[in-house]
Amino acid sequence: MATFYQLDFEKPLVQLEARIEEAEARLRSEVGDGVGGAGPAVEAIKAEIDALRAEQAPLLDKLYANLTPWNTVRVARHPHRPQTREYIAMICRDFAELHGDRRYGDDPAIVTGLARIGPLKVMLVGHQKGKQTSEKIACHFGCAHPEGYRKALAKMKLAEKYGIPIVTLVDTPGAYPGLGAEQRGQAEAIAVNMLEMSRLRTPIVSVVIGEGGSGGALGIAVADRVAMLEYAWYSVISPEGCAAILWKEANEQTNTSAARALKLTAADNLELGIIDEIIDEPPGAAHRDPRTTAANLQEWIVARVQELRAMDVETLLEERYQRYRRMGSFLETATDDVASGPVTA
Repeated sequence: MATFYQLDFEKPLVQLEARIEEAEARLRSEVGDGVGGAGPAVEAIKAEIDALRAEQAPLLDKLYANLTPWNTVRVARHPHRPQTREYIAMICRDFAELHGDRRYGDDPAIVTGLARIGPLKVMLVGHQKGKQTSEKIACHFGCAHPEGYRKALAKMKLAEKYGIPIVTLVDTPGAYPGLGAEQRGQAEAIAVNMLEMSRLRTPIVSVVIGEGGSGGALGIAVADRVAMLEYAWYSVISPEGCAAILWKEANEQTNTSAARALKLTAADNLELGIIDEIIDEPPGAAHRDPRTTAANLQEWIVARVQELRAMDVETLLEERYQRYRRMGSFLETATDDVASGPVTA
């Protein structure tokens, strides 16, 4: 997989893939126009390629088996990782995009529209960070403005009106922190979304497909079922932001420590009860095999929406309410020293 972007921990894999590409180039040179398609030299090169490919899969599994939290963040930010519009192209049919919040304007950082996913008609809402530089700038690198959250809520209320399930795809480092966004009510827009989503009378499922940064993620992530892709992250703050606050400096060491302390991986969030399930990614993460990732995502969405549609609306709302009431609860027990009272010299 030739690319200008390389993750540090993938260097052994990149070197192996370079050897495979070099061997394949020699094979094409030997075969030429097909006339010289056989012979000892060609067979030797084919055997070499097979041997190298046999090394590739185990190495890929080994490198991704125990990623550190900071490396998980790096994978989630990979420039080739699929984003909302790519998943729409892969899993949606008849997508009809809906624009504007009817108050200020249209925010390209949030995509909304009606679509078919498998046998379902859904309202799809998702963050879009952009691929090319011009798109990234237009989409504010996935950091939505208040008009983006108001657009999302307007479309979700439309879905409620017609009894259409809502699917949200979360992928943002956080809400846009600029002056204009604050003047137009960024915090209020996110808070209203969270309130209204908690009582929408239609099933809602949400998946963190890449980055799930703080309130920017929560603005479209209050749902009946929440899942994360295997190499996504979901946290109250980015590792760099946390490191800058705690250690006054964001570097490799402090970012690594912050990522570990934040418990931001899919496994951490599942253990803490923040999410309900982890959706598997293929070996080497979503950027290596977007199609398989999209198939896994579609399977989860269809299964969960069908499960929720079978529920009574009042039961659905009560379970959604209780789901968020349980978050952050803990049991505190006194140690022997504390129970016996203060220790005096």
